[in-house]
Amino acid sequence: MNTDAASVINELIETARDGEKGFTRAREETTDSELEALYRKSALRCRKAAHELQECMISMGEKPESGSGVMGAVQRGWLDLKASVTGRDDKAILEECERGEDVAKARYANALRKDLPAEAHTLVEKQYQGVIENHDQVKVLRDQYRAK
Repeated sequence: MNTDAASVINELIETARDGEKGFTRAREETTDSELEALYRKSALRCRKAAHELQECMISMGEKPESGSGVMGAVQRGWLDLKASVTGRDDKAILEECERGEDVAKARYANALRKDLPAEAHTLVEKQYQGVIENHDQVKVLRDQYRAK
């Protein structure tokens, strides 16, 4: 694998880990069982995505990144602040989750425009569909909370 492809995949590993941590934090902040289930499912999907990307890197002779990113830390910090200010406002947390998924969508779309090995491209395309599904589920619920 070339260095550029490894860098792209490592960024996606970071993105998936950030998503897992963000959704886990959101799950901890909600008291709504429907949202808790969504956040749990989304966190698990992100964890699986990071693992699959790591395995892809290893199978191609590369070393995957081991940490999460600055943007993920910022998002979790935002959730902490938002929870303390709003008293765990589910609408605000959904809005922040949607923003995080917007970032993930952009990163995956960018990765798909790069020159990736076929195996990696197929995996990234499959995961991109999961990111879109996460985003759309969050958006529908966010819209419902805005309408209340």
